[in-house]
Order: sequence, then C-alpha cells, then structure tokens
Amino acid sequence: MGGAAEPAEPQIVGDLSAVIATTAPVEFYRDPEIFAAERTAIFAKSWQFLGLESDLARAGDFIAETIAGYPLMAVRDESGMLRAYHNVCPHRAGPLVGEARGRCGREIVCRYHGWRYGFDGRLKAAEHFDDEGGLDLGAYSLFPIRVETWRGFVFVNVDLEAAPLAETLRPLDARLGRSESLSARVRDSHTVACNWKVYVENCLEGYHLEGVHPGLEADVHAGRHDVRIEGDVAMHDLPHDADGSEGLWAWVWPNLGLTLNRGVLRIEHMRPIGPDSLQLWHLYLHEPEDPRVDAAHHTSEQMTDEDAWICERVQQNLDAGVFRSGPLSPSHEGALAWFQARVSSRIG
Repeated sequence: MGGAAEPAEPQIVGDLSAVIATTAPVEFYRDPEIFAAERTAIFAKSWQFLGLESDLARAGDFIAETIAGYPLMAVRDESGMLRAYHNVCPHRAGPLVGEARGRCGREIVCRYHGWRYGFDGRLKAAEHFDDEGGLDLGAYSLFPIRVETWRGFVFVNVDLEAAPLAETLRPLDARLGRSESLSARVRDSHTVACNWKVYVENCLEGYHLEGVHPGLEADVHAGRHDVRIEGDVAMHDLPHDADGSEGLWAWVWPNLGLTLNRGVLRIEHMRPIGPDSLQLWHLYLHEPEDPRVDAAHHTSEQMTDEDAWICERVQQNLDAGVFRSGPLSPSHEGALAWFQARVSSRIG
C-alpha cells in the first residue's frame, strides 16, 4: 500500500550520554487529543500484560482488564488454547464478562442480552432472534486480538499484525536466562492522578532517588542512572543481595516495569485511565514461605507511595501554566529523551 513512510524511531544501545535534549512540550502531558492519539498509535499496537497463565488453568477460565480504555479478555478453550477478544459484544457493545477473573462454563455469554459465543468467538445463539429469523450468525463473531505467553505471563495485543511477543522481550529474556517459576503471589493496585508518561519518565531515571526515596539503602542508588536500552527494553542491574542473589530493574515499552530484588519479582503495569490519571497494577511473585518477601513488598509499597506523591505534584505543576520545558541531563535522563522521542515518533 502507498502512503507516507512512518518516521524513524530513535535506536539507542549502551551509552545514553550522547542524547542531549529538553523535555517534551507541556501539552504532551495534558492534551486529551494527544492521549487519544496515544491510545490508537501506542497502546493499540503494543503488547500489554494481562495476567497470569496459572489463572487460566481450565477450559472456560478467563481473565479480563481494561487497558488504556480498551476492555480486553483472554479465555482458555476446550483444546487448551488461549483465545483473546475485546470484552465487547457485537450486538450492542455489552460486556462479555464482568469480573477480572472467573470461569465461563462451556461458552461466553454476553452479560447484557445473553448472546452466546463459542470460545472460538463465533456466535452460537442470539436470544430471541431465533424466533424472528433472518439473522446471519456468522456475521457477528467476537472481535479478536492477539494473545501470547511468556514465562507464565499472558500478554495481549490489539494489533492482529503485531510482531511476536518474543521479539519485544528478547533482551530481557537474554538477561534473565533460565529461571524457575515463582508461584506465590500478592496483588494490589493504586490510582495516581498524573499522565502516564509522567510516571514512566519517573521510572526511567535515578536522578530523583536520593531526594524522593531517602529511606532506600545507599547502595540501591548506585548505578541507577546507568540505564541500558536494547530494542523495547530498558535495564540496569541492582546490587547483589547479602545472599549473593542478583537483582534487576527493567522497563518494557510502553508501560511495563519488572524488578527482581531480594528473590521477589515485581510486575508493575502502568495502565492509563485518561490524560491525567493512571492505575498502577502490581503483582509480586516469590517462592512460598520466602522470608524476604515481606521486606521486599514493604520497600516497594513505600517507593510507590513516594513516586505517586511526586508525580501528582509534577502533574499539578504542569497544569498550572508556568512550566514550559527544561533541560535533560545527558548522564541521568538520557532514557527520558529516548522515551519522549519514541512517543513523538509513534503519534506523529
């Protein structure tokens, strides 16, 4: 097909100190039209974390979430295959499922008017339409999306032509190597009153650690500015624990954080709600009875509270109409320059 070529994206591997830039315009974090463009150009074309494969153990088990305004669901079919759809009935846009996790039984039944679908997405019966006749059941299948798994995690992508998930996560896969599955888990969520990019940019730099997180151990600050970007993944190593276990901080384009620390793997999914709010969805995975999990969870929650506080104040100041733009440190904020350039290239 013809048309204008997509703008080239910034590609950075290794040293980010060569990137010198200023912050994005303030409208970047406030304009509803920009957020609408991000929904279609970024979140509808990227792999999004949906949940745990272990929550889909039996035929009919489902998980569902709303991500950047897209209601999405995945279900296990009778053959053991995962299927994924928009959580939207083609009849009158009713929800197919109403909970974050559950079981459908032998079919998916719309919660609004009771239309029944097979796990393959095809309409099996339309309540009361059978008596009236004339309805082509084959014309009203569910709206499909891509679904793939990685290390026990379920990811979905609205873009049916998206590249495989493995391509996105290859740099992280290479860094983690072979690791055993962590079974025990803790879940929580937080709503933060800021643009999703404000929170992501806070995650991508260590410049703020000493000022915002004074309670952290001093060695955690060390090297945080040394962020490596490889493809869709930003990473840096955390100091070894006293028992010699390795640590890792990673962020996956456009809104997923992973931290391996004290034997606990934390997943942080930054789910935009609107131009000025997001939900932080946290999942903590660890070995059963691991004595380190309480300390890791406490430290993580403390950092989240502190990050949420500063990000909300930044959003308030962006909305105040005083700040326009500022310089970015080449040594501490190079990843921000990369991120801002990539968002701009995606939304044109």
